[in-house]
Amino acid sequence: MKGTQRLRSGRIPGLLALAVLGAFLLASASAAMEKKGAEGAMKATAQDKCPVCGMFVTKYPDWTAVVLFKDGSHAFFDGPKDMFKYILDLKRYNPSKTADDVNDAWVLDYYTVLPVHAKKAWYVTGSHVFGPMGNELIPFSKESDAKEFMKDHMGKKLLRFSDVTVDIVKALD
Repeated sequence: MKGTQRLRSGRIPGLLALAVLGAFLLASASAAMEKKGAEGAMKATAQDKCPVCGMFVTKYPDWTAVVLFKDGSHAFFDGPKDMFKYILDLKRYNPSKTADDVNDAWVLDYYTVLPVHAKKAWYVTGSHVFGPMGNELIPFSKESDAKEFMKDHMGKKLLRFSDVTVDIVKALD
């Protein structure tokens, strides 16, 4: 009977609503902090050069990509293609690091120019849109945006991070 009275009084549903609201606010705050942290991580300096091609990254701010290592070091890139070349061949570009040393990687969404986790992004290849180094993996945070881009810009393939291979990257050169 007590349980029925509590339900009728609205205390349990009220507490449930409060818990749901609290979880939503916590998730929103966490996402906002993550975004702010990503935006800070995406700030290359005028001295930052792409370790793959040697270009100054700040000349192409809309294409910036970054790999963050667990030791606090980082590597900036003038586009996602060079970031993938680097990640897929760390031994060549940074022999002191291994894949286990990578903490995070970020790219910029093509439409919004906002940071997106590289592993969560959708990538379009084969379009007639070129990056600083020519053919590029064009990143998007939303699959729907990537598909729209493919239609508008004659994209050939839609890929996820794990789909990108050395052969795919080589084919872009």
